[in-house]
Amino acid sequence: MAQTATRTKPATRAAKSRRAGSVRGSGGGRFAGESPELLKDYFYEMTLIRRFEERAAQGYTQAKIGGYCHLNLGEEATVVGLMRALRKSDLLFTNYREHGYAIAKGIEPGRVMAELYGRTTGTSKGWGGSMHMFDVEAGLLGGYGIVGGQVPLATGAAMAIDYRGGDQVVMCQMGDGTTNIGAFHEALNIAALWNLPVVFVVINNQLGMGTTVDKSSAEPDLFKRAAAYRMHGERVDGNDVLAVRDAASRLVEEARESGRPALLEAVSERLKGHSVVDPAKYRSEDSIEKAKQADPVANFRAELIEAGILDEDAAVEIERKAQAEADAAVAFADDSPHPDPSTLFDYTYATPVANDSRRLPADPVF
Repeated sequence: MAQTATRTKPATRAAKSRRAGSVRGSGGGRFAGESPELLKDYFYEMTLIRRFEERAAQGYTQAKIGGYCHLNLGEEATVVGLMRALRKSDLLFTNYREHGYAIAKGIEPGRVMAELYGRTTGTSKGWGGSMHMFDVEAGLLGGYGIVGGQVPLATGAAMAIDYRGGDQVVMCQMGDGTTNIGAFHEALNIAALWNLPVVFVVINNQLGMGTTVDKSSAEPDLFKRAAAYRMHGERVDGNDVLAVRDAASRLVEEARESGRPALLEAVSERLKGHSVVDPAKYRSEDSIEKAKQADPVANFRAELIEAGILDEDAAVEIERKAQAEADAAVAFADDSPHPDPSTLFDYTYATPVANDSRRLPADPVF
């Protein structure tokens, strides 16, 4: 059932919108059938995520962001392609590398940056920080810091949808390292047994922190793990926003219509270290150069110009607009209030709990 897939065109409602005003050219070409405005929109969103993450890295080095901070640099095509496959009502569970997903799922960049800054205007009122974005209205149900912590929860959400007879689909994003933990296999097994509408997506940036996939996985073709559960699995080029969008759209709509889960592996490159503080000294010069050459934002820009969809001035204007929005997100976060210390214990429990401790570290025990 597992297979390596080349780009295909899904017969979904998303495909219909792409046909209007589509690109025409001799022999069709890579962008045949695509809306020029939609392609420009993809480029803008990818560029916005890039500029946002660069400003997030700057904020971390300025000590405006605390805790851990993991960036989507190099994975922008995967992020945008995946999110374009979902309806607003569909649910998304992610790991801790989720800033770009939050933006692409429809959350205002200012609220995302404010969460990184620990401000009350953030998606989780400043309690979650970088690794714990959460927004029910947008359908983003985390942001999980524990490796694989989101996988059983996403499967449970899919079970709830199936139980209620809804038409939503759950997308569960994870890194390559998650495929080696027990909860990954348990969740896929249950999803396949119970026909749950969930698409598991492995973002294979080829490095689990500092260890290559080849050295950590006896089967480095991670999409093949779906075969153990008689689940459909395939691999897609994570540097190609259209390939990711098409593969994800097809699997999401199949899950919506049939309730069958699937596993999608998107292979991309990580441009920086595992987190902002990781200098990535374990990477060879060849590996770093390969990642730079695969840069999805720069390459998509060049492709759009070559196809005549953008010229240099138009590309620069899109980049200027994206930079301005990222800068505005920082300004919004800077101007947002810190949580009041009196609210420290708010949201510890969903409902009141008798005798819950509100003792601060310096308070006496008795």
